[in-house]
Formats: sequence, C-alpha cells, structure tokens
Amino acid sequence: MALHWKKGAAVVLLCVAMLVLYVLFNRSAGTTEEDGADVPYSDRLQSAHPSKYPSSLTYWVAMNPEEHAVLKSYNEMGMYKELERITGTKVQFQHHTVEQQTDQFNLTMLMASRTLPDVIDSNWSMAQPDKLIRDGKIIRLNELIDQYAPNLSELLKKKPDIRKLITSDEGNIYAFPTIADDPSLSVFNGLIIRKDWLDKLGLQPPTTIEEWERMLVAFRDEDPNGNGIQDEIPLIYNKDTFFISYAFAGAFGITTEFYQDNGIVKYGPYEPQFKEYLALLNKWYAEGLIDKDYLTTDINVMDAKVKNNQVGAFNGWVASSIGKYSAMMKDKHPEFELMGVVFPKLHSEDKVIAKKQDKYQGFGAAISANAPNPEKIAAWLDYGYSQEGHLLFNFGIEGESYTIVNDKPVFTDLILRNPDHLPVSQALAKYTRMGSAAPFEYSAEGYSQYNALPEQIEAKENWLKADHNRLLPMLSLTLEEQMQEAAIMTDLLRYQDEMLNKFIMGIESLDKFEEYIHTLHKLGIEEEIRIKQAAFDRFKQK
Repeated sequence: MALHWKKGAAVVLLCVAMLVLYVLFNRSAGTTEEDGADVPYSDRLQSAHPSKYPSSLTYWVAMNPEEHAVLKSYNEMGMYKELERITGTKVQFQHHTVEQQTDQFNLTMLMASRTLPDVIDSNWSMAQPDKLIRDGKIIRLNELIDQYAPNLSELLKKKPDIRKLITSDEGNIYAFPTIADDPSLSVFNGLIIRKDWLDKLGLQPPTTIEEWERMLVAFRDEDPNGNGIQDEIPLIYNKDTFFISYAFAGAFGITTEFYQDNGIVKYGPYEPQFKEYLALLNKWYAEGLIDKDYLTTDINVMDAKVKNNQVGAFNGWVASSIGKYSAMMKDKHPEFELMGVVFPKLHSEDKVIAKKQDKYQGFGAAISANAPNPEKIAAWLDYGYSQEGHLLFNFGIEGESYTIVNDKPVFTDLILRNPDHLPVSQALAKYTRMGSAAPFEYSAEGYSQYNALPEQIEAKENWLKADHNRLLPMLSLTLEEQMQEAAIMTDLLRYQDEMLNKFIMGIESLDKFEEYIHTLHKLGIEEEIRIKQAAFDRFKQK
C-alpha cells in the first residue's frame, strides 16, 4: 500500500530506512559470510573443495500424487535417507502443490521472491532459463559440470545428443537433467479402456473415432458394470493428460501444442482442425459420454470413481493408472481388466499423430545464484549419475527395495507385491524418484520390471503405433525469444484453456471459433509460431 507523505523530509527518511532494511535483509538472508554467501560467485568457484559435499542445502521440488499419497516429504524417502548417510548432506525439502498443471505457476511465483532455495527442481521448458541466469536467479552450470560433476560430464561426452538438448541457444546448461534416452522409455501415457466391459458387450477394441463413439454409447446404455443402475461414466476427460498424449486430437492431423508439418511449425489449437476436435468433445459431452463433472475430477475423485466400478475409459499412465487400478480392483472386482488401446484414427486408412517423449523434456535441478558453495552442491547433484547413484535413484535400497540377482538389480516383493497392498507406483515412491523426474538417468531395466503386467506391456506397444514424424524436439530459445514467449504465452494459454472448456461444455457455441482464433492472433500466436520456427531451424543446424 502506498503511503502519501506531505513533507519531503519524511520521504527522504523513508527511502533511507528502506535502503538500510534492504541491505540488512540481503546480508542476513540465506547464509552467512562464513558459508560463502557474500563472496562473489567467481571467487567461490575457485576456493571450493570439490571433494566434499555441502553440509546442508534447501531443495524446492513438487511431489506427484503417488508420492504425496505415501510421503509427507522426500526426507521420508528411502533413497534420500541413504543419500544423506553417504554424503553427510542434510536436505531441507520445500514441496509445493502435487498438481502437475500448476508447476509452472509455482515456479514463476518462486522466481519472483527475493530469496531462493539452493536447488530448484522443476520443468524448465517454459521458464526462460537464460533470462533467469542473466537476472541472477540461477547460475550457468557448464563450468561446474566440467570441473565438479565428473559423472554427468562423462555421460555428456558419451552422449553428445543429450548435451545438445540440455544446452540453451545462449550456450548455457541451466539444470542437472532428467535423462530418458532408451526407446522403451519414450511412451508411458495414452488411452485406456475397460477390456472386461468390452468383452461383456461383445465389442472389439476401437481403432477409429466412430468405433469409439459406438463403444461409449454402449458403456452408457448397456449397464456393463451390472448393477442395474445407469451410473457408468463412459469417458473421463482431463485436459492435461489428453494434451500430453494428443488423444483424439491426433486423429484430425494436429497435436495440442506446437508441431511441424514438412518443416513448417504449426500450433494445433490455432489450426482449423481444432474446431473439429472440439466439436467431437462437445457432442460427446452433450450426449453424456463424457463425465459432466470432469472439471472437478482430481486424482482422488478419479480413484474413487474407478474404485466404484463406474469408469469405462480415460487417458492415463502405465504405472499409476494400469498398474495401480489393476491392483486396487483385483479383490473386490476380479473381473476388472484394463487395456491400453491404439490412438483412434478418423478413417481406418489415416495416420494418427501421438506423443512420444524426447530424451530430455526440460526437467532438471538448477542451482540458485544465492546458494553457498555451488561446487559442493554440483558434486552432490552429480551423485545421481554415478553407478551407485544410478542404483539408488532407480531402485532404492539394496536388501529392502531391490536385491542383486545374476549381477542385475531386481525389485523385491516389497515393491512388486507390497504386503500393505500399496500399488507398485506408491510402494516405489517410498524408496526412489523413478516415478517422477529428478537429476539422474532412468533405468529401462527398472522401468520394465515395475511395468511388467501383460496389459502394461501391451499398452506401451499400442501407444507406439502412431505417427511421430511431425513432433518437435525440445527446442532452445534465445534470451530475447524467451522474454517474448513469456509475454505471449501466459495470457494466451489462460484464454485458450478457458475457451476450451466453454466449447466442450456448450457454454460458448462453436460458431464463435473464428472469434477464438482472432483472439489467439491478437494475443500473439503468430509471433510465437515465428519464434518456434526460428528455434527449430537452428536446432536442425546444430
């Protein structure tokens, strides 16, 4: 609140007082001079002892729903307890919301604060990391990695394609990355249906939009759960998961984000086919084929609806959907069977676009500019890329969550057949970060072990049966482009999401689609497409 002082002397005194408080605050915030916080970064770099880890650090990171179900903090996670024993580093975790769709908002709010935690673990793909480096929020990591992170440094020498992906167009490495470069790790999200309902109704797995509609109508009208009540929910729509996989949108030859068509960058929600996609969802919503309460269906409500034997189809995950729900329902409903199906085409001869994850998706751990002893923090983060760290981050604690069999790590029954009847995804979350993103390289072997159900294997195979040629790689933007993108996309995405739901629910008629397109144009989508095109052209030349 602004205070209006009448006397000039009062104004001067106020400004002096504020300046003094600011200096005192910045000298006291975070760490002491003894820790190195008041020593310039370049001097700290030269005077550090790289063989030692920090005695303590603060670490900002989201918890996903599976982790949040069994942990109050990562301090309770088996691997972090063991990491503290190995390194002697005590970590104070700072967790924000478990909802993934608000992660970018929380990161933006964090960066607006005056003091930052030492480590910031997040998705940096839309966070303008070069600007954050320039603004003194996070630090450039290239030299730190070369000098004090031997494991990651060696990995990047062996895999220059990874180094290319994690380096910005300004030449900065800004985060210790989450790496998933095995082809088997490229897909984990897609459309899932109740296979036992299909069998009961004498239907085949759908492969086209028309077959999907026929199946959803049958789910609505023919009482597949057999309770004599028309309480089935044919399809639960969730914008975030549907936008991840491009479910149904891919049938119309577009994605739900930026993609390329013969080298030309396009934006799916700005294309004419997006109207057809919205018309389909609007029709299904009006006919009761999509859950009327989809906007308020969070993970807990979703779990309850599945447990109540009501949900016929949804877009979900290999582990935390197929694995979790199969385990959850096997005693009460032994007939329960899920199936991950191919993404549907508009016509049987068409190609359908679907998502396949890149080796690096923007997730990683940055070091804040106010962190003391950044070299020690870099050494601590580097542990995840060592042989021992690879086992720890992926498999947890030897003798508890895994054992060595024929020189290979194998998950124990504590994970795969949990005595407390926890689903594998939650049992694993008590021990490792493998179910989320962290500074380490995923193990394809571990991933296959905890996604070993026949229906999980079949789901991954089916979800890969799509056209991935028009997907864009992880693009790096220049500092100027990052600033332009931030100015454009924040308001644009907010408006887009608002209109998406209005169109689906019929609050706004699709007759206003051209008005929606015009608004996207006014908000700067054409400029954003030009930015992405320039970045894509540079990527091809790297």
